Amino acid sequence: MKKKYWDARHNCSAFIIGSRGELTRCSDDGEPSGTAGRPMLEVLTGSGIRNIAVVVTRYFGGTLLGTGGLVRAYTQAVKEGLDHCETGIMRKGCELEVTTDYNDVGKLQYYFGQQGIVPEDSIYAENVKFILLVPVEKEDSLRKNLTETTCGKVKIEKLKETYFIDKE
Repeated sequence: MKKKYWDARHNCSAFIIGSRGELTRCSDDGEPSGTAGRPMLEVLTGSGIRNIAVVVTRYFGGTLLGTGGLVRAYTQAVKEGLDHCETGIMRKGCELEVTTDYNDVGKLQYYFGQQGIVPEDSIYAENVKFILLVPVEKEDSLRKNLTETTCGKVKIEKLKETYFIDKE
């Protein structure tokens, strides 16, 4: 953020990493000690959210605000950010490429809709490819169900294992 907002006076930050919040850090980035990073970290801690980082960028107004005003400003900025962010649970998943012919596209789309699966991408060429992001624990049953749905004509390739945010 310091590179992106190089002309700002301060880029104060705080983060909590780990499912139990085992790693925490904060930085006042030149503001008077304890007026920015620590209040920001306290808001994050109180939210109960983990694996989160915030940066508040300030261009002007520090001297005029005084130390109490700085604490209120940074605290309020983090609260506003949390009020407008989306959260979810980090899950281990895999990215699958599902290839089929045009005859089975409708069957697969219907199945995806029934299961609440939204393809990350759809590629229509000689065949149709759907890129899916699914939880690791559902991969085997998905393979079985897609094979049954298309009478064995579907080709499923695991592209990579990854993590994703489950917004449930």
